[in-house]
Amino acid sequence: MEVISLFHSAVYTGLLICAFVLDGPQPYTFILGLTHGIIWIGMSITSIIAVHYRVINLRLALAIALLGCIAPFFGSIEFLRQGRQRRLAGAEAVPS
Repeated sequence: MEVISLFHSAVYTGLLICAFVLDGPQPYTFILGLTHGIIWIGMSITSIIAVHYRVINLRLALAIALLGCIAPFFGSIEFLRQGRQRRLAGAEAVPS
């Protein structure tokens, strides 16, 4: 999910550039917008299932599902933040 979230952020960045910087060239803006929508729907459904099976926590699921339609960067940032916290916790648990 983390890799897809980062890819989603890249697609969304491309959509923003096409829509606002390049003045909405078609069909690129349409393709990027459609891709963003499909990925967001898929990530939202997957995050709901992942919370149910306790693969991810509710905070991450909310960042993906609620904030992801506006800007998927929230979910990507939350994935990176939680991954960093897990690595730090794992490093502290290893005896020296």
